[in-house]
Amino acid sequence: MRSGTALRVIDEQRDGVDLAAAERAAGEFLEALGISTDSESLRDTPARMARAYAELFTPRPFDLTTFPNEEGYDELVLARSIPVRSVCEHHLLPFAGVAHVGYLPGDRILGLSKLARVVEHFARRPQVQERLTKQVADWLAERLRPRGVGVVIEAEHTCMTLRGVRAVGSTTVTSTLLGILREDARSRQEFFALTGTRP
Repeated sequence: MRSGTALRVIDEQRDGVDLAAAERAAGEFLEALGISTDSESLRDTPARMARAYAELFTPRPFDLTTFPNEEGYDELVLARSIPVRSVCEHHLLPFAGVAHVGYLPGDRILGLSKLARVVEHFARRPQVQERLTKQVADWLAERLRPRGVGVVIEAEHTCMTLRGVRAVGSTTVTSTLLGILREDARSRQEFFALTGTRP
């Protein structure tokens, strides 16, 4: 009979995650930077690092729940200030902020929590903010087939604030507009006004 630890390792490897190997690599990384993990407070740091990055890079599964647009609702549906947490793929440092995600319904409407789920799904991997913004918009357009989609992400990147230029307090804003929200100036203006951002 296999032990619980053996079963856990097999499951992690099946999912593409090998925490034991990640822990060894984290220990070697810290050692290469001259950081000893011999003290009590640092002894478990490689394991904590491995688990933390595994969590950051593993999206939770979800089902896209849609419903018939029986009332023919044709105005903007917008979820503002959805928390965004991801990791810059260039330095593997976190960036965090908010996403504003909206759409103009077609034949179907979306369960509102799914707007946040889509953002989280694409944020749980090494990313650049520009790609993340476009992936969320493209995914909603493809799966929901709305008349328009708008996504704005505002985030602070620690690769800019903690190192290099150290531009503390700076934020990066990216946007993707599709369909009517891109083509129609009034719809575009309404979207940006409701998100509290500027085009």
